[in-house]
Amino acid sequence: MTMAAKMLYRPVGILVGMAGGALASAVFRKVWKATGHDNDVPQPMDEHRTWREVLPAAALQGAIFALVKAAVDRGGATGVRRLTGTWPG
Repeated sequence: MTMAAKMLYRPVGILVGMAGGALASAVFRKVWKATGHDNDVPQPMDEHRTWREVLPAAALQGAIFALVKAAVDRGGATGVRRLTGTWPG
């Protein structure tokens, strides 16, 4: 990939990454509610929440964010290859 193509891909990658983060947040909230929890996701620094509440929520959130990030990154790279004929990176 040429330097110019990399420079053009960078802002697009940032925007797609931000959209992926918003998507991951929305998916996490829906999954959290679907598992029978209230709208209040346990925060690690909330002294009124237990370890048994905080750690599973963090693990679920991390898994969803990693999945969405991988899908967005892979989709973006595939799109760039279709447009330019080269794989970014």
